Amino acid sequence: MKITVIGAGAIGGNLAAKLSTAGHDVQVADARGPEAVRAEVLESGARAAEMADAVQGRDVIVLAIPFGVAGKLAGLFASVPDETVVIDTSNYYPGMLTEPIEAVDNGQVESEYTAELLGRPVVKAWNAALAETQRTRGVPAGAPGRLAIPVAGDSEEARRVAMRLVDDTGFDPYDAGTLADSWRQQPNSPAYCTELTLDELPAALAAADRAKDARIRDSVPERFAALGADPTLEDVVEMNRAAHR
Repeated sequence: MKITVIGAGAIGGNLAAKLSTAGHDVQVADARGPEAVRAEVLESGARAAEMADAVQGRDVIVLAIPFGVAGKLAGLFASVPDETVVIDTSNYYPGMLTEPIEAVDNGQVESEYTAELLGRPVVKAWNAALAETQRTRGVPAGAPGRLAIPVAGDSEEARRVAMRLVDDTGFDPYDAGTLADSWRQQPNSPAYCTELTLDELPAALAAADRAKDARIRDSVPERFAALGADPTLEDVVEMNRAAHR
């Protein structure tokens, strides 16, 4: 497939490299320009591109950008065909990674807010796995203990496309239903960054509690600080799991 990843940070870089390795035609665009794309992201064949060029003629566009800034891309997306699948990977951390957003604080689902800003539907995927999990824990389909990633969206076809790409990055995709249900994979739900298998993920999604999960999300700075200097991936995953015990 022809795929553009917008955002060259940890998540965007991981996805660009993995999708290119899987055989897709991948471009990477960043608001800071093509020179902001790290050389290691391009080693597997992905190409750095100007933002305006990167959204044209693509099958899939992956947004690996901070939550709440999608509105800045609305003009670019005005000419993108409806059949282009747009995937949102972002997460809302008010007061930490973004300023508080009243609509989301009052209950609007994160990716519904992103779709509203962008002016078109999106699919929610790859948001519920840490960047280091995505970089290091992907394995071939059928491997024992393969981790799962939830995918939510209103279009069944767009959801299927996103699920195929999740599989290509080394994880079992799980159909998590419509975008309205994607709050179950938002920070810091039981399914969020807890490294679950396909057998374990459905129960974690079902156990989500919006009020409780938001409180856990807002306590992340204190809990993360308690891990001490240089916490490992295992430390962070255990911190997330322990919050729901």
